[in-house]
Formats: sequence, structure tokens, C-alpha cells
Amino acid sequence: MKKDLIYRKRYLDIVRPFIGKNLIKVFTGQRRVGKSYLLFQVMQELKIINHQVSILYINKEDLAYSQIKIAQELVDWVKSEKKCGQKNYVFIDEIQEITDFELALRSLLLDEELDLYCTGSNAHLLSRDIAGALSGRAIEINVHSLSYAEFLEFMQLEDSDKALSQFLKYGGLPYLKYLPLQDNIVFEYLRNIYSTIAVRDIVNRYALRNVGFLEQLTQFLASNIGNLFSAKSISDFLKSQRISTSSTQVQNYAEYLANAFLIHKVKRYDIEGKRFFEIGEKYYFEDLGLRNALVGYRVQDRGKLLENCIFNHLQIAGYEVSIGGLDSQEIDFIAEKNGERIYVQATLTINEEKTLAREFGNLLKIQDNYPKYVVTMDEFDGNTVDGVACLSLRQFLSMLS
Repeated sequence: MKKDLIYRKRYLDIVRPFIGKNLIKVFTGQRRVGKSYLLFQVMQELKIINHQVSILYINKEDLAYSQIKIAQELVDWVKSEKKCGQKNYVFIDEIQEITDFELALRSLLLDEELDLYCTGSNAHLLSRDIAGALSGRAIEINVHSLSYAEFLEFMQLEDSDKALSQFLKYGGLPYLKYLPLQDNIVFEYLRNIYSTIAVRDIVNRYALRNVGFLEQLTQFLASNIGNLFSAKSISDFLKSQRISTSSTQVQNYAEYLANAFLIHKVKRYDIEGKRFFEIGEKYYFEDLGLRNALVGYRVQDRGKLLENCIFNHLQIAGYEVSIGGLDSQEIDFIAEKNGERIYVQATLTINEEKTLAREFGNLLKIQDNYPKYVVTMDEFDGNTVDGVACLSLRQFLSMLS
């Protein structure tokens, strides 16, 4: 059992009502966002309730469990290790490494003495199985990099401009807690994490041959956070740079990056027509530190990082996020949860009159009464503009949690 756990309350609050219930609890997310530690935290809670509780743990990244490769071997191992006549809590880390794992989970779920938990690092694989073979039998809990509040707690920092700058530069992978926050150390660590994701979760899983193109596409998306694209427009741009590719290949490779939770593709929503546009989307990185490790932390990218940071915060807070289209204007984010909605515009500064008019003006054109925010790097504490609130990024990151 881990000794130095920092509890991530949001995820524990989600899973706690399902402990002991006949449902598979599946933690999904990018590698190294802390899924394994959430398993340990659930184990810790069980130990507090009953220190003699029966816990079975399999870590597929540990060679000690290398013999468990297929569904039947997983079922056999659990059946041989369980204690009969009582509840057994089964935790399986990186379950996608076991062939036909969903068949094993379905079989194990029939045993009322078992309570099942697992983690996985591939969205396509797990979402397909949860929606199909495990439909109605599983709850999926998507785990993200640290929020800004968690980053402050993990790094033992006070909320400040400097701390926010470190968060925007280094991102929120929990292991940063053990590293000095220095560029050469952190970015070397993050580049190795990216290589692991690229090789294990993308190249090997999809048997990709054009590894060079995967790298070029990732670099392109990292440099163009928040830009509106289609697969064809990306393909056309890359061709202009003498990188020959098709829009189908772009679409497939971008999907692979998203399936590994490295990036998120966000669709555009027509506010007046109340429908999603068929083409045009934006891409954001799950972790800003990984993005910066790939293309550098540059002053000219501050606006992109601001926008990506807002998107990540909305996702962590449990919102479904889309890009808004209103006539020829753009609303940076429409965020929906529990039948409610908020609108958010991102801008580095509101000091210029034309910027102020554009960002607030776009929101004021929306004919509804949902909350509307302009989020900026400027510090501001004052009145709204006709009901549209202006918040600094630090203020916004303290909301919605």
C-alpha cells in the first residue's frame, strides 16, 4: 500500500457510491495522470473500513503478472486467489494489455463475491467495450491531469502568478511532485512520457508504419492549439510543407492521438441552428507540460496556453465542451452539464478597446440567460459588462470545481 497518497477528492466522490455494487468501475485516461494511485486510494478506504478486507491487485506493467495475457488466464488467477465466503475487491491496472479482457470481466461479474475495478489507457478500446460487451455493467470514470488547485496541493505552492506560470509551463502530471520544477529536468521527464504514449499506445497498438508522420502531426497540432481545422485543411498545409499525406491519414492519426488521451478533438456547434457543424474542429492537449515539451514554452503561445488551460478546466469540472458558432462569430467554449450551460471567451488582455468590444460583444449576441464569462490573463475585480463577467485565469480556475 502506498504511504504518500494525496487524495483526489473529485474522483473518489464519483466512485464512492459504487463501491460494493455489482458494476465494473473503469478509470480511463492518459498514461501517468494518476489512475493507479486512484486504485490505491480506493484500496486505502476499504482498509480503513475493514483492515482484514480481501484485496486482489494485478498490475500489467509489472513482470510478476506477465503470465496473465488472455481473458481465461485472468479469470483463473482471480478464482484461485479469492477468499470464498466474503467480498473480494479486485483491482486490475492497465487492463487493455489483456486480450479479450471484456470477456473476463463479464464472467467475473457473475460472481457476487467479487467487486471489480480497473484502469485503461486507450479510449477507443475501452469505450467500445463499455458501450458494447460491458453495456449496463460498467461505469467509466475519466481521469485527467491535475487541476490547478490539485497542482498547488501536490507541489505545496501558494496561489500566485508564479505558481500559475509553472502550471502553464509544466502541466499537471502528478509525478512532478517528486521533481525539481526546472526546465531541463521536467521536460526530459515529459518527453519520455510522450515517447511511451506514442510507442505503446499508438504505434504498437495500431501497427503504424509511418511513425515520422505521427511525430509531424503531433508537432503541428501542438503548435496550432485552438486553431480551427478540418482533416483536409491539415493535409493541405502539410503538403505545402512537402509532407505528403491524405486527409484520411490525417483523420486516422488524429483519432489515434485522441484514443491515447494525448489530445482532445472538439467539435463546433451552431448556436442558432442548434446542431453540430459537419466539418471544422479544434484540438487541445490533455496536459500542457507534454505539449510544451514537444514544441517549447514560448511567449507567443501564451494565448494558446490560456485557451487550452480553460478547456482542460471545463473538462475536469465535468462539462461537455464544444466550440460555438454564431453567424460569422466564434464563441470559444460552450460548456454543458446537468442541463445547464455556460459560455466562455478567452483573451490574453482586455486593455485594447477593439478586443474588449469583440470578446464581450460576441457573448452579448447570444440570446439566452446562461452565465457568460470573458477569461483573461489580466487581473480584474469590478463590474460586469451588461451581465458578462470578466475573470482572471486564476479566478476562473478557482471556479467550477
